[in-house]
Amino acid sequence: MEIKLGTNLLLAPYDEETDEKFKCKVVDQQGDILFIDYPVSTLTHRTAFLMEGTRFRASYIDEAKIGFSFKTTIMGREKGNIPTLKLTVPPDEEFEKVQRREYVRVETPVDVAIYRNDHYSQYVSEDISAGGLAIIASQADQFKPLEQVELTIALPFENREDGVKYVQTSAEVIRVIDQEGIIIVPLKFMNTDEIDKQHILRFCFERQLLIRKKETKI
Repeated sequence: MEIKLGTNLLLAPYDEETDEKFKCKVVDQQGDILFIDYPVSTLTHRTAFLMEGTRFRASYIDEAKIGFSFKTTIMGREKGNIPTLKLTVPPDEEFEKVQRREYVRVETPVDVAIYRNDHYSQYVSEDISAGGLAIIASQADQFKPLEQVELTIALPFENREDGVKYVQTSAEVIRVIDQEGIIIVPLKFMNTDEIDKQHILRFCFERQLLIRKKETKI
């Protein structure tokens, strides 16, 4: 399968359990060999040294906003104007569509209005993904697990033509977390219509790109 140049990849180690993943960009493709720039760790935000022969599961979002993943192995390094790593590309039938729950969580603040007890309250998100978001609350007893609420989420896109998209959906409280006095409430989206789902996916993807650009400038 051809992967467009400039596509952002996320590499997750295939043979070990770890929270560390690696972000990179497609520089070139020659048949079943993919050339990527040197990956950056999601934990250290620094360029990572990845050994030849290491296996990963790579995931990306194409131009149609569809997520795909595939198994790949580092085949070596290539010197040139831009130093690159070489990755294997499997046959088309081995590419898998990524379920929405597998999309990466993006740590970014967005305004969230929650309707409960017959009135709206304003919150700010800690993070957001295609499957839900986490808000910051002032008190641990404000929400209860399994409670269902109505959300209005303001998604500020960078493109002026897009402006701010307002997504309305219901959600279920997963749990309430007290992180050293900071109350985090993860919520799982429910009954979100397809148009709003696409807005959320596109917003998360855009924010991933913006975060990556900022990290590469550091």
